[in-house]
Amino acid sequence: MSWLRERRVALAALTLFTLLAGDVWRYSITWFGWGAIIAGLLACWVVIAVRERVDVRRIPKPLAALLMLMVASILWSAYPGASALGALSTLVTAFGAIVMAKTVGLPSMLRALGVALRWVIGLSLVFELAVEVLVGRPILPLWVSYEEPFPRAYYWSRSLLFDGGRIQGIMGNANLLGLAALLAIIVFSIQLADRRVGRVAGIAWLIAAVAAFALSGSGTVIAMTIAVAAVLGVLLIARRLGTRGRLILYGVFAAGTAAFTALVLALREPLLDLLGRSSDLTFRLDIWASVVELIGERPVLGWGWVSYWAPWVAPFDDLAVYGGVRYLQAHSAWLDVAFQLGLVGAAVFAALAITTLLRCWSWAVDAPSDPRAATPALRLLPALLIVALLVQSLAESRILVEAGWLLLVYLAVASRSHSGWFEAPPRPALAGGSRDRART
Repeated sequence: MSWLRERRVALAALTLFTLLAGDVWRYSITWFGWGAIIAGLLACWVVIAVRERVDVRRIPKPLAALLMLMVASILWSAYPGASALGALSTLVTAFGAIVMAKTVGLPSMLRALGVALRWVIGLSLVFELAVEVLVGRPILPLWVSYEEPFPRAYYWSRSLLFDGGRIQGIMGNANLLGLAALLAIIVFSIQLADRRVGRVAGIAWLIAAVAAFALSGSGTVIAMTIAVAAVLGVLLIARRLGTRGRLILYGVFAAGTAAFTALVLALREPLLDLLGRSSDLTFRLDIWASVVELIGERPVLGWGWVSYWAPWVAPFDDLAVYGGVRYLQAHSAWLDVAFQLGLVGAAVFAALAITTLLRCWSWAVDAPSDPRAATPALRLLPALLIVALLVQSLAESRILVEAGWLLLVYLAVASRSHSGWFEAPPRPALAGGSRDRART
């Protein structure tokens, strides 16, 4: 039924918004309010799973193995209580992603992402403008009572919109805003290419996403953008080539990537100066060194899964404290997995990432035989999303939590079967493009 499908898209959009910008809830209605929203969303996905008789056990083997390893790690964890809590939060997010993958097709997922990202980008720009014009000074999250002096990282907004500084948006984090902006550019561009939105409205939202991208000033997201643009070019060329031509193209691309990476490493200092970043990559080098040392103490199965680091237990309580800020991630998903689940967990995570990437890549390049299959532009979405997530995973651990984890699990499960992503041909865009249609 169409009304059921529309409600499901709305639920997916609200879920994506909540996981992309969770801090807007935590900063405004407290952690308890955020927890109530998560509980409500989970209940809705449980209802859908029951009504649709979704078999959540039928998932890719690497994903199943990783989830089982996360839960089993409670047995050998150095902090079993925190591991139980971390495993629960990871399972809840994975459950929602699995049900979403089995009940929300790719066209509907594109619409849900479009809605969620419009809210994130629009509210972020309005929020920063309101802080600048109406308040005129940095503001803290509500319901907190920090004592002066406290680090500037504690501010929800630093009121830098008119000062040329990095804005943080409703999520209170410039890197997260930059990621949302990059995802928005991808999603809005595909919607425009497929004429799923009015031209004027679509271009306006694309400009807003580019503005948020530029104002966030995230070095990590700039690297992600370069990678996504390069992969997009390779995918478009590969579509025109046969098997032999693709192999040559992929070889050239791999060699070019290696050479480019070596050049960036060799010119790291001047590039960081150009981007206005510190030579220690905002304390990342020190954090990585500390995490690698801990991996050496428990190399096989790790210290126990915890997802976000739990600041109330050792070793997280004083593992990464710099400038008065306690960092709650390794700033590398690969190091975080090796730290928490050992080299065994890192191998399983690598299997999940690689198999998902290969399936999404194949879906983007190979022309489907079914006439109902997604359009050429839409088929690019999974590959571009997984590439963005995996590049980000080198310098951030966000792929393991909230929106990053949901998107990874969604892509891993949904990409196993192209049949779940079939769609009817897109309708023409609204004449004049004066507004987005309801389906966006």
